[in-house]
Amino acid sequence: MRYVVAVLLAAVGFGTTGTAQALLDVDASPLVVGLARIVVGGGLLALCVLRGTGSAPAGGVGLLARVPTGWVVAGGAVGVLAYQPTFFAGTTTNGVAIGTVVALGSAPVVTGLLDAGLRARRPERRWWAATALALVGLALVAAGSGGGSWRAGVLWSVVAGASYALYAVAVKELLDRGWAPTRSVGAVFGSAAAVALPVLLVAGPGGLLTVDGLVLTLWLGVVTTTVAYLLFGYGLARLPATTVATLTLAEPLCAALLGVGVLGERLAPAAGAGVAVLGLGIAVLTARRRRAGVVASAAAA
Repeated sequence: MRYVVAVLLAAVGFGTTGTAQALLDVDASPLVVGLARIVVGGGLLALCVLRGTGSAPAGGVGLLARVPTGWVVAGGAVGVLAYQPTFFAGTTTNGVAIGTVVALGSAPVVTGLLDAGLRARRPERRWWAATALALVGLALVAAGSGGGSWRAGVLWSVVAGASYALYAVAVKELLDRGWAPTRSVGAVFGSAAAVALPVLLVAGPGGLLTVDGLVLTLWLGVVTTTVAYLLFGYGLARLPATTVATLTLAEPLCAALLGVGVLGERLAPAAGAGVAVLGLGIAVLTARRRRAGVVASAAAA
């Protein structure tokens, strides 16, 4: 159960991103903010590589088991780097509601397909039910948020969801090869930070060199990346990648609640119903893990 809680706490951290940007007056493009987030968070996570234990020989089944570890790390870093610009491109074209729904809603599905195709791990039946509920909830949230129409830019959001799936599966593969959670996450995000830093220097920090800009950068880098992804890696070490991808759909749930409670936004009836359905989908997975833990404890007694 503690692994589920760790992933849900990570999703809460992810969900504060939009609220933090809304509360702080920063004149910087989303791409620059995203690069700064990767540089700070990835740099700190890279330090965790020094604390990680050595890796065991590659094991497991599936095509990914035959891929050298360095390429697995590189693939995960590509996913981290690709997520930010594609996510923002999707939200810019189709609106925040639709863009976020498509990106986060497609991530669990793509994760399931990648896990089955590359790692020969088939999602369990309960995961399909929970993911279906979560997708319905996300669709209702988008409908109740006044999202724009579906346009060609939806492809960017799908690519963002695939990028998330790529680094989630890559980190899970490293864990299966005997890497510690901190080392797995640190290697992937540290590699991404090494690429993002020169790009950020060329693009220029812009409005991030202000008090609000520095506060935003530190919050996004430390809280929503370093701390959140350490929790993410901890949960991913014991849970299937598909389950983790679905549990992180708590991010839009948290974002919606913060929008109402902190920013004073109002949810339409459809969006309110969507939040409830989304919570139900997450509860399906959470309840199963809780019951499994109870049974295991009873057996041990």
